[in-house]
Amino acid sequence: MRMGVKFRLVWLWLLLLSLASLASDASRLTLDKWLEWETVSQPRFSPDGKYIVFQRRWTDKINDRYVNEIWLMRSDGSNKQFLVKGSSPRWSPDGSRIAYLAKGEPKGTQIFVYWIDSGRHQQITRVTQSPRNIAWSPDGTEIAFNMYDNSESPWRVKLPRPEGARWVDPPRVITHLNYRRDRMGYLPNGYSQIYRVPADGGTPIPVTSGPFNHGAPRWSPDGEFILFSGLRTEDWEWEYRESEIYRVHLKTGQIEQLTHRKGADYNPQVSPDGKFIAYLGYDRTDDTYYVPDIYLMPFTGGAPKNLTAELDRRIMWMQWDEKGKGLFFVAQDRGTQNLYYVNRDGKILNITSDQQVLTDVHIGPKDRIVAIQSSYWQPGDVVVFEKKRPNYRRLTAVNDDVLEGVRLGEVEQFWYDSVGGMKIQGWIVKPPDFDPNKKYPLILYIHGGPHAMYSVSFKFEFQNHAANGFVVLYTNPRGSSGYGKAFGNAIKNNYPGQDYDDLMKGVDEVIARGYIDENNLFVCGGSGGGVLTSWIIGHTDRFAAAVVMKPVTNWFSFVGTTDYHVWYYSFKKLPWEDPSEHLRRSPLMYVGNVTTPTLLITGEKDLRTPMEQTEQYYRALKLRKVDTAMIRIADEYHPIGLRHPSNKMYQILYLREWFKKYMK
Repeated sequence: MRMGVKFRLVWLWLLLLSLASLASDASRLTLDKWLEWETVSQPRFSPDGKYIVFQRRWTDKINDRYVNEIWLMRSDGSNKQFLVKGSSPRWSPDGSRIAYLAKGEPKGTQIFVYWIDSGRHQQITRVTQSPRNIAWSPDGTEIAFNMYDNSESPWRVKLPRPEGARWVDPPRVITHLNYRRDRMGYLPNGYSQIYRVPADGGTPIPVTSGPFNHGAPRWSPDGEFILFSGLRTEDWEWEYRESEIYRVHLKTGQIEQLTHRKGADYNPQVSPDGKFIAYLGYDRTDDTYYVPDIYLMPFTGGAPKNLTAELDRRIMWMQWDEKGKGLFFVAQDRGTQNLYYVNRDGKILNITSDQQVLTDVHIGPKDRIVAIQSSYWQPGDVVVFEKKRPNYRRLTAVNDDVLEGVRLGEVEQFWYDSVGGMKIQGWIVKPPDFDPNKKYPLILYIHGGPHAMYSVSFKFEFQNHAANGFVVLYTNPRGSSGYGKAFGNAIKNNYPGQDYDDLMKGVDEVIARGYIDENNLFVCGGSGGGVLTSWIIGHTDRFAAAVVMKPVTNWFSFVGTTDYHVWYYSFKKLPWEDPSEHLRRSPLMYVGNVTTPTLLITGEKDLRTPMEQTEQYYRALKLRKVDTAMIRIADEYHPIGLRHPSNKMYQILYLREWFKKYMK
């Protein structure tokens, strides 16, 4: 048996022993509980407000996959019942049916309809590409959706293939600037078009056409128009952060452009009376971090009005109120996501302002609100509340059984000073039996993005590390979202840069509290966190070990191999004009300084930070005889564990076992 095979078998055996021992402590959040973990999402009120449909996901432990189901309950949370396997449930306007997506014939995802009164469900499309963004027509007779068309290749190459010959697949012909996408793989040889199909089944009718990609369809209240965002210009592929709002007249097929400016305009929402269109947008800028605003314009187009110019926070979602007097929206703010309201005059009201994260918000009749709510010690569950009285009523408790009797670690929020007078927010997760007189190993866990935000939501992995005796530190260094434009753009043409100082100052702050073992400091992060982790170990040797996950280590090669061309604009000049900045900001250029034992973990299918980035760093570390290993996670794209539950568990265990291996 080869030594490499022996090594892998021994390590796998150690991991299995570790998992088995953890499962024996019922008072801790052990890793085996991940196999019982459930999530809920996409709650939607029925048109009469009496029912809520929602999506529920559980783990098929035998087949190592997640299963999505559609459930129904009364709006008070009673009478919960399983309806059907599927995702993306959407009520018909009269509340008699639910459209959803599920696997069907001839292959892949199809649109189905479920009848509430009979419990019967029917597949209504039989298409060869996957539908998405389903939307009912106002009269309930049709469903609009997005789907890639089957545009023919311009190449006319045909070989004299003998009948019955078993040849290799033909070459893949690629002509687009962006030709693949993480979580999807290679994109179909066509364009994202809008279609509509009869709600009782039939042949999809194309609404849009041409060599352009079109966004999610939005019906006008009278059913005569469909609105969407996109960019129908000759050079659309080469535009950077550029899109417009369009509407198509369904009878004539005429497409009209409604917005006209340099910048992104997207997510059109027509008011209930059909007189106005609200949408998100921002002016064209070379900033790496942008904050969209809510704009309002007449339905026929015209001068837009910015309703949220005074709000320096990223807006994540919006929906008109029932009477069309204003819009509800969700925005990030200092680790939270709360609900706001803005009227047509631009007056903004905080509906909620709690230490929580609200997602998947839906506004029902009489402006009643349903959402997914999460906080430090509460995983996401469905809650309902009123606009005037935001007293939350939790309707689901999908993980209460998993957490019964489990002692979770305390989560402490704190702020600290960093270089340049910057205030940084961070959090500390402590072991469940924390004793301030003891010394604990510390894990600095860095988020990706980099324009992203750690929040006050429940974090299974961090609690699991804390249950194993680690203190976990996570912070939002400059560049993070949720703190305004200036904070987000503090790393513009300076990444990595002073965000490194923010992270090191956070470590110093926690050490100063007296309960951290300075000989056992560990650092890890994924994506943008992988960038910073590999940067850190090239600039300091204070950490006993590091885990670099799905990183960018060489900006020069990364911009040509990642799935989006926009990364070319991360620095002032294109790499062939002046490669110095791309190289100077690349962690690979500092690998000669690294002495820290470093484990690398990346998904084999990752298209956002491709495996070659990990391989370059691994080979360099190995060449220098730095203790290292490379873990290649099978059948996963950029988000490790999104496709297979076991892969998330592998990621957590390999990370922790690496740290334990180098604990002093």
